[in-house]
Parts: sequence; structure tokens; C-alpha cells
Amino acid sequence: MLQNSSNKAPVEDERPKLNWGILILPAWVFGGFIISQLIVIALIKVLELTGVSLELINQTTLNTLFSILIYAITLLLVIGLPWWVHRYKTSKQELGITRLPSWTDIWLAPTGLIIYFLLSAVLILAATHLLPWFNVEQVQDTGFDKLNLRFEYILAFVSLVIIAPLAEETLFRGYLYGKLRKTVPIWAAILVTSILFGAIHGAWNVAIDTFALSVVLCILREMTGNIWASVLLHMLKNGIAYYLLFINPILLTTLGG
Repeated sequence: MLQNSSNKAPVEDERPKLNWGILILPAWVFGGFIISQLIVIALIKVLELTGVSLELINQTTLNTLFSILIYAITLLLVIGLPWWVHRYKTSKQELGITRLPSWTDIWLAPTGLIIYFLLSAVLILAATHLLPWFNVEQVQDTGFDKLNLRFEYILAFVSLVIIAPLAEETLFRGYLYGKLRKTVPIWAAILVTSILFGAIHGAWNVAIDTFALSVVLCILREMTGNIWASVLLHMLKNGIAYYLLFINPILLTTLGG
């Protein structure tokens, strides 16, 4: 006896559904960076309108303060605002700060540095051959130029080698990667996190280099379950860049031919 087709159980749509987190989370992190910079710019304008002259303050000191302020506002917006508005909490496990740094983190950092150097070299070499417009000599604007006094070097070091790695690892390998890996495959979380991390660094050659760095940082985060190996590698990489840019720039010129 034939069954009425109307009695058949509905067939579920087996097409893969788009996980909106892979789009919303990176956009939220990127938006937090933009908004924090706009807030700092607005603050500067307000100070100028009220007659406060920033020209009397050392430029390196200002750059350091603004850098700290931008990172702090970004972290508060990206992590704190969802919790304050919707009680959307971010756990220590998601941030990768469930423990203190270990000896394993310490020896993984230089190992990761070697892998990062190799990966970055391969990607930049490929870009040089495949992209005619690619300029490998573009220089990233660190915000610190013409350092003369000792305290200026110290402030630049603190900002670039200590504060930036801590804030960026908390935000990218902690918050962004920690949440993405719960909803998408690990490879997708690494790719999205690294693309965004490269994009916020501006120049194409710097973006490719920081993309390679982020891939290794994400792998370390996945291996250890925490961000500390990533923080140490990031500090190590930025420390080398600091030395080449500010302490011994002649060496950088020699290495670059």
C-alpha cells in the first residue's frame, strides 16, 4: 500500500551552516581597536580645546601613554563591554591565563622563534615572486622616532617589548583565538586570528611577517593551553626588532644589503 507523501518525516537540511562567530568575533576585535583609537583622538581634541598644550610634553612620553591607553580601552571594550551589557563572560581558560608561566613556556619561545623566522622568510619570498607590487622594504611605523634620551629608549622598550606583547596576546591568542577554537576547527581559528593580526599591522610586508608570527603563536597557545609561551615569543621577537631599529640600525642596513 502506498503511503501518502505528506506523512513523510521532513528531511533536515544537511548543508553546512555558517558559524557567524568566525565573522563577528574578528570584526568585534577590529572594531574595538578602531574605536579605542578614535576615543584617544577625541580626548586629545578635548584637551586642546580646553587649553591643555600637549606640545610641552615629551613626544616619546606621549606616545607611550597613548599606546597604553589604546590597549587598555581596547581590552575593556572587547572583553569588558559584552560582560557588562549581556553578562557575556570570558573565562580564564578562554583567555589562556589559567596558570603562571612555566619552564616549558620559556624553552618553547626560542624554538618558536626559529620556526617563525623560517615561515616568515618562505612567505615573504613567495610574495616577492608572486606579487609584482610587493615592497619588502616597507617600514612599520612604531610610533617611536628620533629617540635621543635614555628615558626615551626605556619608554620605547617598555611599550614595544613588554606592553604590546602582553596586550596583543591577551586580545588575539587569548580572547579571539580562545573563543574561535570553541566554535570552528582549530585551523580556521588560527587562520582567522592570524589574518586579522597581520592586517592591523599595516604595511604588506609587515602584515605577512606578523601573519607568520601569529600562526606560530597560535600553535604555542594550542600546545600549552595558555598564552605565556606566546607572550614570551612575542617579547623575544619585538626585543630583536627593538635592537635592530633603535640600538644597532646599522646592522639592519647590513643585513638588508
